[in-house]
Amino acid sequence: MYQALKPSRSTFVPIRDHQYHVLQWGERQPDHPPLVLVHGWMDVAASWQFMVDALTQNRWIIAPDWRGFGQSRLIGADQANAASVDCYWFPDYLADLDALLDHFAGEGAAVDLVGHSMGGNIAMMYGGVRPERINRLVNLEGFGLPATRPAQAPERYAKWMDELKALRRGETALKDYDSVDGVARRLMKTNPRLGEDKATWLASHWAAPNAQGRWAILGEPAHKISNAHIYQVEETLATYRRISAPVLSITASDDSLSQWWKGQFTLAEYLERLIQVPQVESAVIQDAGHMMHHDQPQALAALLERFFTAR
Repeated sequence: MYQALKPSRSTFVPIRDHQYHVLQWGERQPDHPPLVLVHGWMDVAASWQFMVDALTQNRWIIAPDWRGFGQSRLIGADQANAASVDCYWFPDYLADLDALLDHFAGEGAAVDLVGHSMGGNIAMMYGGVRPERINRLVNLEGFGLPATRPAQAPERYAKWMDELKALRRGETALKDYDSVDGVARRLMKTNPRLGEDKATWLASHWAAPNAQGRWAILGEPAHKISNAHIYQVEETLATYRRISAPVLSITASDDSLSQWWKGQFTLAEYLERLIQVPQVESAVIQDAGHMMHHDQPQALAALLERFFTAR
C-alpha cells in the first residue's frame, strides 16, 4: 500500500448545520497564507495526499470533505441516517467555503485556493464572488457545463422532481463492495493509470464498512440528483470577470470534455469562456486524465509551486 510521506490530521468543524471533516497538513505560517484544496464530485479530501507529498515547499494546507462526502455529515445524522438531505445546491458550497475560510484563516483573510473538477467550479465562482479573499487560484478541470436554453427549464424541473421520488424509493443507492480491495479495483477500472498501491490506500479513505459489513462509498446518494436549475453561462462569465487574483487553469492531456459530452461541450468552448478571466494562464499535464492529482502528482505539484512563487 502507498505510504503517505506527510501525515495529515483530522479536524471536525461545525459549518452551517454540517459537521465538516477537514484534513490539515503542516502548521500555520504567519507570513504565508494557507493553501486550501477543494475536491471534486464523489471524491474526498484525502485524495490530495499524493500531490501534497510531492510538494517541496512547507505550507499550511487545508482540505475539507464537502458536505455529504467523506466524513462530513449533517449535524445529528449518522451514516445510516444521512439521507435526510434529498438534494444539494451549488450556492451552499460557496457559503460553506466562505465559513471554512473564516474559521481557519480568519474573517476576511485571503488564501491560495486550488479546486479540482466540481471543486474547480466552486473555486472559480467563489473567486468572483469574494475576489478579495483569494491571492492565487488554480482550477484543475473545473469546466462548468454546456450552455442551456430557457426552454429547457420545465423539463429540468420535472426531471429533478422525478429523481427526488426515485431517491425516496431507494432507487438511487450507491454501489457497495465486498471488501476494500473491491473498491480499489473499481478505482483502477475508472482510472487505468492509478497503481494498485495508490488505489488500495485511496479506497480506505473513499469508502468504509457499513452496517452489513459491505464497503460503502462515502458519498450520499442525493448527490446524484440533477440540479433543478439549468446552467447559466452568462452568470458564470459575469462571475469570471470579477476574479481579481491570478488564475492558473490546468487541464490533462486526455480530453475529458470530449469523453463526457460527445461534442455538446468542448475544450475549445471552455477556453473561450476562460478569456473572461482578467489574469489567466493555462497549462497541460501530459500523460494524465481527469484525476491528474493521482496520475501525475509530481508534475502538478511543480506547476503549483511555480505559480504560487511567481511575481
